[in-house]
Amino acid sequence: MSLPLRTAKQPLLDPYDLGGGLTLRNRVVMAPMTRARAQNQELAPTELHGEYYRQRAGAGLIVSEGTWISTGAIGAVHVPGMYSLEQARAWGEVTEAVHAEGGAIFAQLAHTGAASHPDFHQGRLPVAPSAVNPGGKVFTPNGLTDVVTPRALSAEQIADVVEQYRAAAANAKLAGFDGVEVHAQRGYLIAQFLNPALNLRTDEYGGTAEGRARFLFEVLDAVIGVWGPHRVGVKFAPHQVLGDATEASPEVLAVHEHVAAGLNDHPLAYLHLMMTRKPNVQVTAEQRLESLGLFRPLYRGTLIANAGLDRESGNAVIGEGLADLVSFASLFISNPDLPRRFEHHLPLADADRATFYQGGAGGYTDYPPAPEVPQAAVTA
Repeated sequence: MSLPLRTAKQPLLDPYDLGGGLTLRNRVVMAPMTRARAQNQELAPTELHGEYYRQRAGAGLIVSEGTWISTGAIGAVHVPGMYSLEQARAWGEVTEAVHAEGGAIFAQLAHTGAASHPDFHQGRLPVAPSAVNPGGKVFTPNGLTDVVTPRALSAEQIADVVEQYRAAAANAKLAGFDGVEVHAQRGYLIAQFLNPALNLRTDEYGGTAEGRARFLFEVLDAVIGVWGPHRVGVKFAPHQVLGDATEASPEVLAVHEHVAAGLNDHPLAYLHLMMTRKPNVQVTAEQRLESLGLFRPLYRGTLIANAGLDRESGNAVIGEGLADLVSFASLFISNPDLPRRFEHHLPLADADRATFYQGGAGGYTDYPPAPEVPQAAVTA
């Protein structure tokens, strides 16, 4: 097989100082992806998880799949948690495997909120900022079913959830992660607080952009208190819509603009900008420029661009100063050595969507790396 020589310098392959003493080997980030492989009662990662992340440790930074901060946060099957010492010890095997390959890995912390179902909570209603049914369906242990109207959290219960984030962040530190990412997108609990259609509160957690963002900033203060500066990131999706809508409302965008500007007052590792509008719908080049053009000027720290990017467009957004890092999702599923393939312009394998959540090694740890690059190509 004839392989291409290394060509012009690629911004994606430059190292990057993330702060807090952490320098990334490149600017290629593995995005968090639910893979549903924690098929055990404890919802703890297994040897398969360790191998999966080890294979992809060539990324400058790995962000783990979303992990539950508590049993009340659960809203999907076979997704691992970060709320018990048993889970933290199991995650320690994963982080050790990544570090042995010279990689860096953050844990994503998540709470489903209203996007869950009583099937996950012994018949109890899931929680939310307000008792508003967000619509849609959820796959539960009893099959695919409609979501229900949740129960609204009291102010005291909100404080309890903030403490759950703090405790999960401490477990992630115990597990040897290099930092954590707070999940604030995809219609989960924090995103529900940010959405005026789902957050109808009239207390300090609603009513205005500042009020709706209060919960997120309380979570960040708690998590930064565990990790210190530059080891906590946030991922949000300001353009993502629910139901039949095709574009985010001005009110939703205004809340996210307020958040982006407010994050400058927090010593974060990064803001992870997810640019999708609808799940499984490709982001266009025009939509990408719209998102980056809006949020790059608002947030002065490290910005990760996510969704719909490849080697060419990823290099372009970094080269043009629109983002500092680029995260890739499905490309990392089927190309465990993605940065090396980018470096040498090697062909990319396609991911098999049918195996994304099926469990087991198939479609998880059995994607092979590309053939070895001849030495002449490496040194050219």
